[in-house]
Amino acid sequence: MAALQRSAFFDAIQQHDPESTTVVHSLSGRSFKFGGLLQDVAKSKDNLLKATGKTEDQLAGERIAFVVENSYDYVVTLLACLASNTIAVPLAPSFPASELRYILNHSQALALLHSSTFAKVAQEVLKDGLDQQPISVALEKIKEQKGQSSSPVELKGESNAAEGGMMLYTSGTTARPKGVLLPQPVLIAQCRSLIQAWNYTSKDRLLHVLPLHHIHGTVNALLAPVLAGSTIEFMFPFNVDAVWKRLAAPFIASSNEHKPPITFFTVVPTIWSRMLQSWSDLPDDLKEAAGEAIQRKNLRLSISGSAALPTPTKKAWTDLSKGNVLLERFGMTEVGMALSCGLDDIDRIDGSVGWPLPSVEARLVDPDTQEIIKPGEETTSEGKERSGEIQLRGPTIFKGYWRNPEATKKEFTEDGWFKTGDIAVRKPVHGAGEGKSGEWATGPAYFIHGRKSADIIKTGGEKVSALEIERELLSLPQVKECAVVGLPSEAWGQKAAAIIVLTEQGKTAGRGGKEWSALDMRRALKDKMVAYKIPQDMKIVDELPRNAMGKINKKDLVQKVFGDLVAIRRRSIAAAEERAQAKAKEAAEQAKGGANGHA
Repeated sequence: MAALQRSAFFDAIQQHDPESTTVVHSLSGRSFKFGGLLQDVAKSKDNLLKATGKTEDQLAGERIAFVVENSYDYVVTLLACLASNTIAVPLAPSFPASELRYILNHSQALALLHSSTFAKVAQEVLKDGLDQQPISVALEKIKEQKGQSSSPVELKGESNAAEGGMMLYTSGTTARPKGVLLPQPVLIAQCRSLIQAWNYTSKDRLLHVLPLHHIHGTVNALLAPVLAGSTIEFMFPFNVDAVWKRLAAPFIASSNEHKPPITFFTVVPTIWSRMLQSWSDLPDDLKEAAGEAIQRKNLRLSISGSAALPTPTKKAWTDLSKGNVLLERFGMTEVGMALSCGLDDIDRIDGSVGWPLPSVEARLVDPDTQEIIKPGEETTSEGKERSGEIQLRGPTIFKGYWRNPEATKKEFTEDGWFKTGDIAVRKPVHGAGEGKSGEWATGPAYFIHGRKSADIIKTGGEKVSALEIERELLSLPQVKECAVVGLPSEAWGQKAAAIIVLTEQGKTAGRGGKEWSALDMRRALKDKMVAYKIPQDMKIVDELPRNAMGKINKKDLVQKVFGDLVAIRRRSIAAAEERAQAKAKEAAEQAKGGANGHA
């Protein structure tokens, strides 16, 4: 009888209905049941031991990198790493070989596992440029099992003795990517927190269209469903037509396919936007069926995350789905999901990410004074909102950056809180936060203003949220996409600037049928926000570059779009500072001379 170290994941899998589907491949129809999952994990673990020539004790703690397509095989490989008490390092096959080599070198991976699909990717990565050569392990495609395995798996030991975990790498927008170590107890705590807040059950069928080297795809859409006994249906990469057809399939009377409805869909804002944009092009019969599919009675939970959700997108989806409101949340690689709006509609607040999830502690700290903004102290005596950095603590928080104690120390306070770098305000919202979504969703809600380094613009002594300006811009019919950034200003320190992708209407919305201009933009925003928040500079671009999770690297974008202007203004500011210093020196010398003459 095969044996695995007992853990919360494997206990749950053993208790799920063995005839219930755990993973199905949407396009091919390959389907796998919970009854055979532990046996496949045990086989994969044994193969890993043989390939590395290690005993279980020797393998524990080693980093095992793998590049496997979004599939049942990925699920088994990840769980086999956890079962071996190793640290799983999922790799993105879309990354260039040089980036993958950096991760292998930095993680000091013992082995690189790869499916046949990515054999050439692995071969290219292992060719040269590595500090130590990982063991190359080719994985065989796992065959479908009918029903429960004839060879049961024994779970041994105590669940709290499970070690190992997963290591995901940050996007590296400000420095080389850092390895975020998420031990197995942290992953379990993250999953349990989400299951409590979002009510995953064995009746859920989650359509998975996300990459699997991010926290969103691996924890929210894979490990949490496995723990809850939900079904994961893989359809990657995202294709808007394929998604609409899959959602509609159970509601098309003429269809010969008997597919269950999708009940759970969690994606990034750009995907929600693309689905809305493509709606008008769908055939009438598909529209009718898809319109039925996305109503709450079928699609019980639709979530948006990994980037800010524009309010117009949220409203448009609510209207299209006849009241199925998108749920927003906040998370990051280091903490999993930290805050979330609630399941009750009253707790799905526009522009808000809700409340700390179960088991998560959150606080706001003034970034300038380091003063904790206590409950009830969210406004000044003049009635002005006080913004602060979100800091987090609890069992869902990562333990540190791999081989980088300096960075780990820098990102934690002395009393053990993780500094997210995200600035927010906290305020009560009428009717919301009264516990209708659970005891965890109570009190004032959090509203994120943006990253401390990229989205908070300090202009004339005021702190301006780039995300707030972006929301207002996106409400205009001329604006398809936008990014608001801060540019240096001699008079104000910084001034907001907008980088915009125009809609078709915007291309002829200016005076005389010309392209919409900066002046047109300022006029449109005049009655929507105070003058110092309105962008003074604007550039029109064809598209905004985004990563796999829909995020924009604003640092790179500023350099690409406003690089010359930034350089000119910085030189102007430097010259002004030199003149000011010269005048101050001259004034000091004159004052000194006057004092000597008086003496």
